[in-house]
Amino acid sequence: MSDPMEPSTSKSDPNPIISPITLLHPRREPFEHGLLPIQKLIFTDPLQALIPLKQKLASSSSSSTHRVNSDALADALQISSEHARLILDTLASVLHSEPDPLVNAHPDDVDSVGSDLSDLILFLYIQSYKRLLPRSHKDSAAVADVWPSTSAFDGYLSALSPLQLVRSNTRRFMPSQADEEAHQLSYLQKHLANIMSLLSEPVEGEGEESLVLTMEGFEHLGFLIQFGDKGSEGIPLSQAAPFFANSDPDMPAVPVPASQVLDWLLENIASSLEHITDKISAKENGPQGGSDQDVAMADASSSSARASPSARNCCFIEGVSKSSYVKQASDLKHSSMKVINCHDSVIYILAPLRYATIYGCSDATIVLGAVGKAVRVEHCERVHVIIAAKRVCIANCRECLFFLGVNQRPLVVGDNHKLQVAPYNTFYSQLEEHMAEVGIQATMNRWDEPLALGAVDPHDSLSHPAGVSDAQAESAAQLDPDQFTNFLIPNWFEGESAGSTKDNPFPLPDAYLKSQLRNQKNLSEIKQILREAPLEENRKRELSCALHVYFKDWLYASGNIRQLYCLQGD
Repeated sequence: MSDPMEPSTSKSDPNPIISPITLLHPRREPFEHGLLPIQKLIFTDPLQALIPLKQKLASSSSSSTHRVNSDALADALQISSEHARLILDTLASVLHSEPDPLVNAHPDDVDSVGSDLSDLILFLYIQSYKRLLPRSHKDSAAVADVWPSTSAFDGYLSALSPLQLVRSNTRRFMPSQADEEAHQLSYLQKHLANIMSLLSEPVEGEGEESLVLTMEGFEHLGFLIQFGDKGSEGIPLSQAAPFFANSDPDMPAVPVPASQVLDWLLENIASSLEHITDKISAKENGPQGGSDQDVAMADASSSSARASPSARNCCFIEGVSKSSYVKQASDLKHSSMKVINCHDSVIYILAPLRYATIYGCSDATIVLGAVGKAVRVEHCERVHVIIAAKRVCIANCRECLFFLGVNQRPLVVGDNHKLQVAPYNTFYSQLEEHMAEVGIQATMNRWDEPLALGAVDPHDSLSHPAGVSDAQAESAAQLDPDQFTNFLIPNWFEGESAGSTKDNPFPLPDAYLKSQLRNQKNLSEIKQILREAPLEENRKRELSCALHVYFKDWLYASGNIRQLYCLQGD
């Protein structure tokens, strides 16, 4: 970890720029996990829409705390109480300030605790952000037949669909982390003046032209930006700026002209953009197939399977194919995980995490240990996902099955087909310890309450035909209890990481528990019948062969054949 930046105090330089060793970065969490496809949150002119909204919410919020509850939010935006609660839950999952009451509120208290007004305004502002699209595949004809066009919306809904990501097997056809960061910085560069005006206050008696920014207002920018690689885990944002770095903690800091802060931030953004652009250029002009300079990724092959840490507090697993892959808490030094472009494999991430993304995977089983903030599963096909998490968002997936232990309603958005949800179905020895560490409650599982939003993602940078934006995403059906089975995680490291969890910590609903007990009873009876059957040796061999054939057929038909990868030289 680099030493904290020493702020400049030179009076001859009114707009000092920080050392290039500590660059300004966008916070990825709001852009990756904080965007909601709710049309009433997408403003053509965010500034003009949010100024009166902020005034209305300020008048209805608590005068001492400036917090906005769900009722006031629903009234101001003219949205349902269900969507107002979704906004608060989503904001809580991407907030930069861990001590904020909303982050730590019990689910029953979220509506009354509400959000800080400034954080809420910034959250609403970035709902108009457009994500960076991946580059087109060099051979569009080669991928055209990979993904069948069964949806009436295909062709303009799913520009990011797995047919382009899953089969390209090369990182250069999708945005790199550097590309995405440059895109987010460019967005902030364009909109920072508007954002600053929403956080600033007029000087009394001098009109709107003389805006100042308090240290508290500046700290709210930590929702969108951070300095250095550790972000909010390092020094407070105000300590990275020369305006407030030497302020007496026992005295209120003197407000600073907003224009001066804006100029300083824009200089830092320009410096960061130049740094990232040089990095991208070096990668593109380097040898073909060279790895991303921001984060080296694993090659997509049947033999390679490795994780790659990035410099920005995230670990990547990419290109795992026809194998099993295991990561435990002791293997991970980062709080976020991305599983990208993995196929026909079993991935075990048995660790406590803050954020996780599963992107562009197919024909795989992926187990995520305990994720305390948010999980996003996007552009996946025929994937079984087993998750213990605070919240999960499912976007643009097909024929996927989700075994969930979640404290909030699963969010279903985009162009989805034939999704199924089921209660959580596994455990490992440290699961309850990891759940407690990240704040997941086993007594509250809302797996069976999926919330479907828009079938069109307004953040995807595409133009959509009129009227399509009002279409609702296809929701997820509940798995038939008779099809429910437990998933057994092998204990590879017995004795090395002993834990107290001996069973699934999430209680099973009655229908699934009864089905499970019935299956266990049937299995015992079949075993007893086979043991007692008066068969000659040759008939026993025939029966054994028949059972093996049917078992093999079931392994392939159910996808459970992937679990046998664990036995291949692990």
